[in-house]
Amino acid sequence: MTQTSILYFLFFHLTILSSQPCHRFLTHAAGGRWQFLQRSIGISAMHMQLLNNDRVVIFDRTDFGKSNISLPAGKCRNDPNEAVLKVDCTAHSVEYDVLSNTFRPLMVQTDVWCSSGALMPDGSLIQTGGFNDGERRIRIFKPCGTTNGCDWVEVKDGLAVRRWYATNHILPDGRQIVIGGRRQFNYEFHPKNGAPNLYSLPFLAQTNDRGVENNLYPFVFLIGDGNLFIFSNNRAILFDYSNNKVVKTYPTMPGGDPRCYPSTGSAVLLPLKNLQAPSVEAEVLVCGGAPKGSYVQAGKGIFVGALDTCGRIKITDPNPQWVMETMPQARVMGDMTLLPNGNVLIVNGGAAGTAGWEFGRNPVLNPVLYRPNNKLGSRFESQNPTTIPRMYHSTAVLLRDGRVLVGGSNPHTYYNFTGVIFPTELSLEAFSPAYLDPENSSLRPKIVLPASQAMLKYKQKLVVRFTVAGTIAIDKVSVTMVAPSFTTHSFSMNQRLLVLGSEKVTSLGKNMYGVQVTTPGSGNHAPLGYYLLFVVHQDIPSKGIWVNLK
Repeated sequence: MTQTSILYFLFFHLTILSSQPCHRFLTHAAGGRWQFLQRSIGISAMHMQLLNNDRVVIFDRTDFGKSNISLPAGKCRNDPNEAVLKVDCTAHSVEYDVLSNTFRPLMVQTDVWCSSGALMPDGSLIQTGGFNDGERRIRIFKPCGTTNGCDWVEVKDGLAVRRWYATNHILPDGRQIVIGGRRQFNYEFHPKNGAPNLYSLPFLAQTNDRGVENNLYPFVFLIGDGNLFIFSNNRAILFDYSNNKVVKTYPTMPGGDPRCYPSTGSAVLLPLKNLQAPSVEAEVLVCGGAPKGSYVQAGKGIFVGALDTCGRIKITDPNPQWVMETMPQARVMGDMTLLPNGNVLIVNGGAAGTAGWEFGRNPVLNPVLYRPNNKLGSRFESQNPTTIPRMYHSTAVLLRDGRVLVGGSNPHTYYNFTGVIFPTELSLEAFSPAYLDPENSSLRPKIVLPASQAMLKYKQKLVVRFTVAGTIAIDKVSVTMVAPSFTTHSFSMNQRLLVLGSEKVTSLGKNMYGVQVTTPGSGNHAPLGYYLLFVVHQDIPSKGIWVNLK
């Protein structure tokens, strides 16, 4: 996209917003609809996490300067180590209430820039690391029902070493593992258990491109044997974190181009099925990124076209090999979000350059839907475009109603709204996939039982009651569970979808049905904690309910 085209999009976006109410703006065509939610939440959505009370914790960084939202009740952050403002009375974190489309400021004490996180089994958000005096902090946000009672609690020196651009993952026993970060070729756990606090991981040093890195925010997934798949740069290992041992080394992705920050692609663990089988097959999909040398070239003002390929690999196979696929558009800094029906939404990013200050170009406005169950060559489908470029520091998370919340984009060292190609973006919007189109309402299930916040156990027989207004196709009913992810820098940490399948569907009269399923068998498949549970009928999901796997 040319600079003229970019300016046109920005002009169109600003013109539309000036004439519309801030909570509703719809565009739609054949592939989904966009809904404008908020013109400004006061900060740029660099990090996002959905909580089990349907609120989203959002934050950017404290050294952007003053944000556009004040802290409440005359609060100010006093930090003598802060690089920009020693005294700052503005917020750099907010809590967004999905149901009411409102938000409120939160207070972080130290810099959360380029940090990581995940939910604990009790639903608390554990956020780790950042920059400057925030680099070893652990921050805790516990959901609550009040509108002004919850805020960040910080633990000084909660981490063994500084963590900047690290990745977190929930483990089967409820702990979190924190992996890597800038110049950190190691990992540690939270909470600590008295064992050594730091463990070496040479693989991260081996995948470090000198002067560029390409090993930051590694893609990490827990699989059924209890080991971790760790992808860094252009290759991956299967890692036994308990014994600090590499179990398997995977082939380098064909082409050898980097896929991790700053040559930022994205990745998902595809839906896990047949969960009661002795061995559960696991597949990973890695999409986009930037060719070798792109980051150095971007520093010279030369913006190399992004990668248009995805690699898919069955990581549980005895002899796993990458299968390459081609996306409709090249994309760097894209986000990959698992939808309740098992499809993958690829959204945000640009078609040239890399991550980093001012290093991205040519926004990709069209999301892409990836259907993993389709035949090779027929899995991608372009969706209706947004009008808002979402470049470096953009995010996307799945909501309980099946929409995808999209925000962020700030490729500048400060908040910068004028005189730049891509002004700092403080807005929120939502993408509604086609399964939410009105014409699908008669086929959309509605869960009746269990009630939201239900407690579940492993290997539990469960009957989910639901209604369908139209004609039901018994053989096209399934139940899925989705773990809410912590999303930043094009990677959704801890994202996973489990297909519970359908053992038996029974008609209960008056458009009411019951589907019997069995919950996952262990924490290797589904770590303890909160999940969104959906009934899916003919690829159309219900609104989710929260369940707590204990």
